Amino acid sequence: MTNSRCFLILCVILGLNLSLNLPLAASSGLADRVVEQKLTNGLTVLMVERHQTPVVSLNMTFRVGGVNEQVGQTGLAHLYEHMAFKGTRTVGTKDYEKERPILEEWYRVGTELEQRQRDLARKSPERPASSEDRAAVEELQKRFTELQEKAGQFVAGNEMALLYQRHGGVGLNAATGKDLTRYMISLPANRLPLWAALEADRMAHPVLREFYKERGVVMEERRMRNDDSPNGLLYETFTSAAFRAHQYGIPTIGWESDILSLTPADTEAFFKAHYGPGNATIAIVGDIHPKDIMTLIEQTFGKIPASPPQPQPVTVEPPQRGERRVEVEFDAEPSLVIGFHKPALGHSDDYVFDVIDAVLSDGVTSRLYASLVREKRIAASVSSDSNFPGVRAPNLFVLSATPLAPHTTAEVEAAIYAELERLKMEPVSAKELGKVLNNLDADLVRALRSNGGLASQMALFQTVAGDWRYALKARDKIAVVTTADIQRVAAEYFTKSNRTVATLVKKTGEKKVATVSQREVAR
Repeated sequence: MTNSRCFLILCVILGLNLSLNLPLAASSGLADRVVEQKLTNGLTVLMVERHQTPVVSLNMTFRVGGVNEQVGQTGLAHLYEHMAFKGTRTVGTKDYEKERPILEEWYRVGTELEQRQRDLARKSPERPASSEDRAAVEELQKRFTELQEKAGQFVAGNEMALLYQRHGGVGLNAATGKDLTRYMISLPANRLPLWAALEADRMAHPVLREFYKERGVVMEERRMRNDDSPNGLLYETFTSAAFRAHQYGIPTIGWESDILSLTPADTEAFFKAHYGPGNATIAIVGDIHPKDIMTLIEQTFGKIPASPPQPQPVTVEPPQRGERRVEVEFDAEPSLVIGFHKPALGHSDDYVFDVIDAVLSDGVTSRLYASLVREKRIAASVSSDSNFPGVRAPNLFVLSATPLAPHTTAEVEAAIYAELERLKMEPVSAKELGKVLNNLDADLVRALRSNGGLASQMALFQTVAGDWRYALKARDKIAVVTTADIQRVAAEYFTKSNRTVATLVKKTGEKKVATVSQREVAR
């Protein structure tokens, strides 16, 4: 079972399992201890007191991710996550009043330069670029370089991170996904005023300094994680084949051509549309007193004006009407990914998939591991994920495996299907089901022992389900999943016409390339 699967089964058996044996997570106990407040500007604040140590963990989650992007501007959410660490009007700069006009001119010139360069690239031999066109581009390039050097003189590099570090902050990080974007850190409790001042400033007044440098960093990240990574390229190709209409089919990091065309104006507009207080949840767990925290948050975040609500994505993935198969050619060992369309978070069948996921791949005694890895020895690894690549919309139940040489992906694929058919035909025993449910609870206990774990889960479900209590409700739903439910769901969804299969094919001696070799067979 993958880490992301753990995260969501842990995430869904208590929506990230709030377990039976964890005192704080018991339904009534947790409900009683979470203090929930909402500011007039729409910001949601969730707080839990834990006075064992004088520290506090904070998680700020925005309901914005890859699904909120438009065609031609993919990767904006991920790019803004990078830019958010570049500072504000007061942090990350040596003199913002002098820096501001240079940044504005630099970004104007940069946008014009890139447009002129694209225009030149579109010229044909029959209608070549004129000498005036080339001269204009050269002049813009020279001006761009001059402004870049001037702007760089005002940058106080990494100042926000250094401030946190000097005051005892640990775990400063951020992550962007299909459904949301998260910022997290843990601090000594007496440094909460610093956190509030910095983060309210970042929410209200971010400055997109070093834009082109950071866009280049994102491009290099894409090359490393997607283009030059066999697993990354396999999953990107697989996902885009599985989703023909919905934004889940678009890589969160964005397509290369889109990333290279993103402008500071695009990024600023995206920030203003989606990163306001009404689209944010702050979860705070640790050595706190909620009344004092709310006073602090009102004095900082409360001053930020409410932003107008944005329309949510409306595209619905149409039903799949035949198996889809894709191959990715790469100089690497073969591997396999299989995906079946399934409902979104909150659907009654979604809870059953979490249990199926655990039955198939949770630990060395799980069915897939025991059969393919230990007994038949045809796979080096095998895993599943019941919520890929997001949860807010209908998604995929995914199985992945790497054959153990000399065995092939075809052998492994057939063995996986045999285990899925077994789920349909043979009821899971009461003993096996009980073990799975107990393991899910145990996973949850371990996950929520830390302040950061609890803060993460509360913010997650407040954002994707609209209510952090979904975690409690999910645990109750999973606890009553039956063997008949498992058989019914397996029979309904694990069908040939509902699946997409992607295979990594080893091809040595040639340039690494994804082959768009797809076919969809009608029912």
